[in-house]
Amino acid sequence: MGIFDALNTSVSGLQAQSFALQNISGNIANASTVGYKGIGTSFEDLIPSSATPEKQAAGGVTSYAQQTITTQGTVSSSQVSTNMAITGDGFFDVQKPTGITDNVPTFDGVTDYTRRGDFQLNANGNLVNGAGYYLMGVTVDPKTGNPTGSVPQVLQFQNNFIPAQATTAITYAANLPTTPATSASTSATSGTLVADGGLNPNNFSQNPLMIGTPSAAVTNTSASGLTVDNQLAVPAPITGATLLSGASGTDSISPGFTAGPPADTITVNGKNGVQTLTFVTTGPTTANTILTTDSVSTLLAKIDALNGNTTNPSTVSKGVITLNSGTASTTVGTNVVPTPLTVSSSNTNAFAALGLTSGVTVTPGGGGTPGSGVVVANDESVFTSESISGGAVTAYDSTGTAVNLQLRWAKVDSSALGSPHQNTWELFYQSNPNATGSQTAWVNAGTAFTFNANGTLTSPSGSTITLNNVAVGNQSVGNLTFNFGSGGLTQYASVSGTATINQIQQNGYSAGQLQSVAVNNSGLVVGTFSNGQNLDLAEVSLSHFNGTNYLKALDGGAYAATDQSGTAIQGATGSISGSSLEGSNTDIADEFTKLIVTQQAYSANTKVITTADDMVQNLLSVLR
Repeated sequence: MGIFDALNTSVSGLQAQSFALQNISGNIANASTVGYKGIGTSFEDLIPSSATPEKQAAGGVTSYAQQTITTQGTVSSSQVSTNMAITGDGFFDVQKPTGITDNVPTFDGVTDYTRRGDFQLNANGNLVNGAGYYLMGVTVDPKTGNPTGSVPQVLQFQNNFIPAQATTAITYAANLPTTPATSASTSATSGTLVADGGLNPNNFSQNPLMIGTPSAAVTNTSASGLTVDNQLAVPAPITGATLLSGASGTDSISPGFTAGPPADTITVNGKNGVQTLTFVTTGPTTANTILTTDSVSTLLAKIDALNGNTTNPSTVSKGVITLNSGTASTTVGTNVVPTPLTVSSSNTNAFAALGLTSGVTVTPGGGGTPGSGVVVANDESVFTSESISGGAVTAYDSTGTAVNLQLRWAKVDSSALGSPHQNTWELFYQSNPNATGSQTAWVNAGTAFTFNANGTLTSPSGSTITLNNVAVGNQSVGNLTFNFGSGGLTQYASVSGTATINQIQQNGYSAGQLQSVAVNNSGLVVGTFSNGQNLDLAEVSLSHFNGTNYLKALDGGAYAATDQSGTAIQGATGSISGSSLEGSNTDIADEFTKLIVTQQAYSANTKVITTADDMVQNLLSVLR
């Protein structure tokens, strides 16, 4: 190797350092370019061949570009909702139009890849980044949230319209107060259900409670005592009954009850709480005493007074007792089909004295159809005074018409009245806000919600009930699933005495027009519609490569696949951040350091050329 070889080697050094300088200058120039990946320089020595190592001489140099695509840039927040950044592995799938026809871009079907995420919505509804690349992804059904395909396409969101969706489910969570603060409770008789914030069906022209309300049996509490509860529902026939001591159909109590001591008693566990009626031999009597010589009619009137039944008096006629207790209608006896009323005693004569010969009929206080489950307009003021608000939700029918669904809770039984009473509530919804007279204004949901002493729900055992054929006014909503979940309904003490609504949502909406789009942190394009709904419209596609750093760089921060990078693989481990941008991965301090080294190396190569030139000049001087 001679002087002229040294000149050539220095020239290769100058070329290599010039290439490095070019990359450094490009990196510094793109220090603020979104998604830019710096290009490093790799040097490779060129050693001339030699027969022996002792004669081996240093050779020239060549340079190559070294990609840093896998090096993450800094992610920062952005005020643009459609901007996005990838953290970790992955590229956005993009295409660049080859032309514009009728103001619509045309594509050649070639997919490129980029980390540049400064996408914004253009006039045609495409998401385009700052370098003109169009975002690709998979569209999503806005109603189901499921992808409509698997092959990424250029996304377009323009004049998207969603049809109305009828409400099919209501999600509800609330705490019902232990003692409801109703307007009727402030003036009700102490010890009654109404005073405890409950609802008394005797105050209604038509019993609004569901059939099969939680109840207690008619049982005897002493040898000749009878417990009359305001809710009767324990099935058993009457047995052992005998005729009255007198002629059939007489209205005489004796000889069934005695004044004692100990005196026979009747315990009335009714609307006014637990009351005791005691038999005496002489008068005058009080509300809680009755003569043994009185008539059965007087006895029933006394029971009605203690029970709080003032609407339909109990009667006796031809040996049949009609006992109005307020919430259930049953008939039992020797000559009729047994239904829910149990009377048992070791002293059958005591019950025979009540005329239990051909049957006992129990009808609801207040009259009307037993357990109709509706509140008519004439009873609406009473209903609102004996119940509490359960909140309201705007539901939608099949056409997307809004329906204001009002809810109210009524406490229909309370453990404060003593055993066997339980804390029981029933739910109502308003079916006709403009109802008048005997028209239905509120409808019972048909389920008794029972809570134990610690305030947790014991019945129903599931987490949902169905509101059948819901209609408000003339708008039919259909069947609704009322989902209160596990632990969603509780009964804890509340100072205000009102229901605390923790959640009330429904799944319907009216038709809507697309207003704007944004990208969330799950890589989903979310559309905001004129009906207030935020629905998923598309899923942004990510791709990755086995040889990422061997991708071919294109203008605008895009890359094309090469043989060395391998083909694109759908899916990537990286995650998308919405309203964010990934900056350049260029390190200015590092580039300046490289710049100094490159400058010194370039100068050194020029010095070698100068020295070689001097040596050639000296050689030429020899010939002179």
